[in-house]
Amino acid sequence: MADTTTPMARPATRVPGHFGEWIQGRLGPDGPVALVTLACPALAVAAPGQGPGIDRLFPPRAVAGFARALGLGPVAWPGLDPDMPMGAGAGASTACLVASARAAGWQGDPQALARACLDVEGATDPLMHPAPDRMLWASREARNLEDLAPPPRCEIVGGYLGTPQRTDPEDHDFPDISDLVSFWRGAVARDDLAAVAGIATESARRCTALRGPDDPIDALARDLGALGHARAHTGTARALIFAPGKVPDAVAAALREAGLSGVFGFATGGAE
Repeated sequence: MADTTTPMARPATRVPGHFGEWIQGRLGPDGPVALVTLACPALAVAAPGQGPGIDRLFPPRAVAGFARALGLGPVAWPGLDPDMPMGAGAGASTACLVASARAAGWQGDPQALARACLDVEGATDPLMHPAPDRMLWASREARNLEDLAPPPRCEIVGGYLGTPQRTDPEDHDFPDISDLVSFWRGAVARDDLAAVAGIATESARRCTALRGPDDPIDALARDLGALGHARAHTGTARALIFAPGKVPDAVAAALREAGLSGVFGFATGGAE
């Protein structure tokens, strides 16, 4: 019998993830859950790979709907190699879907792909867009609320704290960040890294106060001279924020000693 599945049109695809959020919360008491993602080029999902494909990671009906929404025929979904664990707040779920679609030859509007991802996940990161950290993104609506200036160039050192925590798309219990969004607009327009780090720190603190868990990252930021810190607001990723070239040698060891796993560093932000 002839093979009627869609051939893999692209031999290699790499979709970068993120590492938590600069800010995340409600836009007013009854507003949407919105975020600015912390782009992480050091983490990605590659396809084809050696791990399971999305037909093993998500329910079959959801995967079939994903293919239909993108106008794909029956697909022999490729295996995937993610650099990040599921449930870490590093975008693994969305990146797996985006990488799979692109490896299957899909080349359409990123917003159409965002809607298809939303149908599978219920809450999706903006990783299908070329500059995901320049958007105020409504994750439970897969919608860009506002175009923003890029965050300033900086260096991040972080890791994972605790056990994985998958995002519940029905969970809207987040602090109000309307004021932080306003401050963010001005800080990124000025390319003010110190202000951006302070805003990220306040968003992380509000999330931790409301949602937990108890977190050593605030004290680590002070002790290690970081400009601030960020977190996955649903997930285990925790990050210290430094000016370029200002990461102390002791940072990685201190994070490991505090109980974080998978510690690594990367550069992010900037106009390019």
